[in-house]
Amino acid sequence: MLPSLERWGWEFWHHLPPVRSNTIIAICLAFTASTLTLRRLSTFPGTQLAAYILPTVSIAFLIVVALLFFSREVYTRQVLFGGYLVSLAWFYVGYFIGRRYRKLKFALVPYGNTNRLMGSRRLDLRMLSRPNLEGTRYDGIVADLRAEDLPPEWEKFLATCTLCHIPVYHIRQIHESLSGRVQIDSLSENEFGSLLPPLLYLRFKRLADTLGALVLLPILLPIMAITAVVIKLDSPGPVFFLQPRMGYRARPFLMYKFRSMYHDMSGEDFTISEDDPRITRVGKWIRKYRIDELPQIFNILRGQMSFIGPRPESVSLSEWYEKDVPFFSYRHVVRPGISGWAQVEQGYAAEVQGMQRKLEYDFYYIKHVSLWLDVLISLKTVRILFTGFGAR
Repeated sequence: MLPSLERWGWEFWHHLPPVRSNTIIAICLAFTASTLTLRRLSTFPGTQLAAYILPTVSIAFLIVVALLFFSREVYTRQVLFGGYLVSLAWFYVGYFIGRRYRKLKFALVPYGNTNRLMGSRRLDLRMLSRPNLEGTRYDGIVADLRAEDLPPEWEKFLATCTLCHIPVYHIRQIHESLSGRVQIDSLSENEFGSLLPPLLYLRFKRLADTLGALVLLPILLPIMAITAVVIKLDSPGPVFFLQPRMGYRARPFLMYKFRSMYHDMSGEDFTISEDDPRITRVGKWIRKYRIDELPQIFNILRGQMSFIGPRPESVSLSEWYEKDVPFFSYRHVVRPGISGWAQVEQGYAAEVQGMQRKLEYDFYYIKHVSLWLDVLISLKTVRILFTGFGAR
């Protein structure tokens, strides 16, 4: 409303021609979309919300401008831009003020593995000395519900808290919300139902992947052509590297990448380190900024991959991991992706050493797969493209 008041005066609502009403509606839609998106992003672990306010609000306003442009509806650019600036100010002020007063306070039951939990910027954890809240108001109680040494008086205390509508959380729930990982070493068969992703969203995601790939293809083709020429001039060998990878529902497929290693050097199926002697000069650069992944847009168009999902492993490594890592094959329940939760949180660590931890990130993604998590991964991926975080 503030830009409208500044432009049209205090009684602008008495006369609302299409140019004014369209502008106000567009600002309201962009502001609402930004609010919902930022609120959902803030629920995921490790989210530095201040870093995503600017891109989220900018994208929301760009979308409404595109809708107005393509529908040929009239609007006032000055008021719309003013609404954009006021929205940015609102969210930044709200973030820095709310950060001081929105910190959740949880009480810990001192049995089992609760002493391993560490607090965070948005979570205050306090260990109880006896089964009594002593008049302190808590947002929830955290307990290791599988602890064998949990005394009866503490069990009664947890039951009383539940009856008083104070949430009681198992330690694993809090660990997941803090770490962004699902511990797979203690999964039981009755927990696999909660890890089954929603089929409706997977179908929507497949449609969005196809449309996104078709829109990006004309933009990426010139970049891919230049990259192909540079690779050819840098070292002898083919431009593309094709490798069998394990895909959706454990079906192997050929994944396309730009060649980043010398053609005549052999080695393991994974990159040993950043100083791997097999990587070419151009290869180091295209790996750092993920340009070597661009040909995978053709895998997306063929339905073999998604923009967001667990990173596909080579067929040989997948067969090896399935023998040694519990539940490894369950990661194939969703389409593999160019970028994923493990990549933006952990980076491309040495696969063999970090596979257990990487799989925990993959299981978190599968358990919480949603539009909002995909949006967060997309924003984190854009940051990586500019910083080169976790490159291998």
